[in-house]
Amino acid sequence: MQNLDPIVRAVTDRLIDRSRSLRADYLRHVDEDAGNRPERGKLSCGNLAHGFAACNTEDKESLRLMQAANIAIVTSYNDMLSAHQPYADYPNKIKQALREMGCTGQVAGGVPAMCDGVTQGQDGMELSLLSRDLIAQCTALSLSHQMFDGVVALGICDKIVPGLLIGTLSFGYLPAIFVPAGPMESGLPNKEKQRIRQLFAEGKIGRDELLEAESDSYHSHGTCTFYGTANSNQVVLEAMGLQLPGSSFVNPDNPLRDALTTEAVQQLARITVLGQDFRPVGKVVDERSIINATVALLASGGSTNHTMHLIAIARSAGILMDWSDIAELSAAVPLLARVYPNGHADVNHFHAAGGTACMFRMLLAGGYMHADAQTVWGGSLQDFTCEAVLENGVVRWRESPQVSLDTSVLATLEQPFANEGGLRLLQGNLGRGIIKVSAVAMEHRVVEAPVVVLEDQNDLEALFLAGKLDRDCVVVVRFQGPKALGMPELHKLTPFLGTLQDRGHSVALVTDGRMSGASGKVPAAIQLVPEALTGGLLAKVRDGDMVRVDANTGDLTLLGDIEAIAARPSAPCPTGGQRGCGRELFIGNRAMISDAEQGASFLFPGV
Repeated sequence: MQNLDPIVRAVTDRLIDRSRSLRADYLRHVDEDAGNRPERGKLSCGNLAHGFAACNTEDKESLRLMQAANIAIVTSYNDMLSAHQPYADYPNKIKQALREMGCTGQVAGGVPAMCDGVTQGQDGMELSLLSRDLIAQCTALSLSHQMFDGVVALGICDKIVPGLLIGTLSFGYLPAIFVPAGPMESGLPNKEKQRIRQLFAEGKIGRDELLEAESDSYHSHGTCTFYGTANSNQVVLEAMGLQLPGSSFVNPDNPLRDALTTEAVQQLARITVLGQDFRPVGKVVDERSIINATVALLASGGSTNHTMHLIAIARSAGILMDWSDIAELSAAVPLLARVYPNGHADVNHFHAAGGTACMFRMLLAGGYMHADAQTVWGGSLQDFTCEAVLENGVVRWRESPQVSLDTSVLATLEQPFANEGGLRLLQGNLGRGIIKVSAVAMEHRVVEAPVVVLEDQNDLEALFLAGKLDRDCVVVVRFQGPKALGMPELHKLTPFLGTLQDRGHSVALVTDGRMSGASGKVPAAIQLVPEALTGGLLAKVRDGDMVRVDANTGDLTLLGDIEAIAARPSAPCPTGGQRGCGRELFIGNRAMISDAEQGASFLFPGV
């Protein structure tokens, strides 16, 4: 039996105990759905004819045989976003790879894929988090024709991967595999990009210089190279065993990329119910895989968005997890990676230093991950310590480096960057929130200062330029939560707050909004629950009130006469955010959505 870290074992056992009834109910439905689904051989001739009318003759013959797998392709392709543009020709590549196995593939449907980088600070950002559950619904609709024996999910970024996985788990009796497209090659160094952004915020350079720097950073097709939610998604998928080992960070134009796609879909064809190695996704995703994903996220310094996404993914598989579980794991798991914004390297450097396979090797050796967790490839997660190489056009597997090839990017168990994962739970009379401290220097982790209250992130710039923030302060940005606005990211604040910190001021952010994977050097208490709109004390805070943010002790406290403050009338919620840019279509979604600690989901509002 594996020698698991005692905290990892304790949290796993707690998840199993807490979820026992719900998980059993989910698995019962998986088995019932598998037994009740309309097999192609039992479909009426009209149903089947409609299902393969557009296929070529070869594929029609294969679909008539019933013994060959037919694989659903659910794609997030669009040619506007760099991460998803490479997916344009993936369906044809996948279909050809399946034909080589005597199987077929069909594009079952597409899902929307919006980019937080494009919508940052714009009205559309208020739809971003809400899009995750819509993507889950679109995935379910794509699979509802029930013509399929497995699912290939094509998705990379922010809400797309969690949405695809939640939707696929509603068809838990099908095996599923995720196929990435890879990150763009490295561009302008992240440290230089950060410097130029702050110079622009200070008015020392113009838009032309800023745009040139941004274009040099985001310069080609492929995923952005910083370690935000998109690349955190890839590490999470590998840790859950839903993606080929070491496949996350192979660039789009590398010949290995196409070979890995072929390998992935052919492996999926091997694990359908028609073969001897059936691996339904609803059983691959269990308490162990959820823990493995969380540990990998923490050890790599990943996105705070996953403190919501992992909870929603777990819930969709009948597993109940909360922030206390994540915080307890974070206190035990060492920080092994420094990738921007937690360092200066990007994901290409991380991959070259040993990548996920080397990191998993260390985490498994330390007892932080469940080696026996089921996966879609290999025997278990223990086999995910290998990496792919291309030999004569064929994928071969070899063991990953035993130790990091660059300890400035990927550390060792013996000398980690920190003894904890960097995500902490904050609690106090203001509620519960998350803070990411992996990029926050020790001298900046405790802030006690007067409050500056904002209800629109755009108001910060005017205060900054007027010199009204040249002091210690805690900036409170409220009415940004899931029910109020759909929880947009607040990265327009980052350059200004970072500049204040560089000037020697003690500054922090407190918000019921989110900061996602780019949470950086300024301490930010985010995703506060209860949010201001639903009775949170945040709605009663006024300019000049004193707030203490202590990332060391986990304290988030509004100081002063709390009874008197609680007796204040709540500030009115701004009425903006209800119309324009399609936001009016999501009023019902916001009304049903759960809070951030419950996954910010309108699919599971009662949890």
